[in-house]
Amino acid sequence: MFDRPQDSASRADRILDAAGVLLLRLGYRKVTIEDVAKQADVGKGTVYLHWRSKEQLFTALVLRTSMELTEELLGLVRADPTQVLPHRFVRSSFLAAVRRPLMFALLSGDTELLGKLSKGPLSRMKAQSGEQYSRMMIARGLLRGDVPHLQYTMRAAMLGFYMIESLDREAANFAAEAKADAIAHVIRHAFEPAGVPDPTVVAEAATELTALLESVISTCRAWIYEGGTP
Repeated sequence: MFDRPQDSASRADRILDAAGVLLLRLGYRKVTIEDVAKQADVGKGTVYLHWRSKEQLFTALVLRTSMELTEELLGLVRADPTQVLPHRFVRSSFLAAVRRPLMFALLSGDTELLGKLSKGPLSRMKAQSGEQYSRMMIARGLLRGDVPHLQYTMRAAMLGFYMIESLDREAANFAAEAKADAIAHVIRHAFEPAGVPDPTVVAEAATELTALLESVISTCRAWIYEGGTP
């Protein structure tokens, strides 16, 4: 008897849940397919029905986490178009990542936890999406186009907020909301034009960003559950 699509997805999620527990506990290098199968209470062959290798399994896990984060951001933009503004979008993205240890590890370059996953397809997807977002915001006058190497400069500024705790233990004393407010302040005053943006422009940008986020979610879902290619 063949699995119905919803049954297959449910089983895949159960395996991914098990993989997530083990990844956070042991790190990518130490976890085996056998460990994941045992944690999920399925046979090893069942894991291979969904993903052909350990790398594909854990790539699917990280992609699912990214998809969940993207769905959260999409909901925020749909509810309030001003969330599209760079300083607000970056603030929400930071807080969403803080609540997801795997995503925070990816964004902070935690190779000890993620191993080769830190260089996988998700990093390429995020870079491409980031470039699209920047182009959209510049085209609508919501980001400054005169900043040299804007994408690189913004990424460098944001990365500091993700990596500082690995370099300075005192940074852990700041609450996540305080860090999010700080990163929003930097983005607003360093990278956005002065003044209040036109609400019509903001609404149009929100519509465009919604389409981009929906596309990212669709790509992630296809790879995780349907064997697509990110």
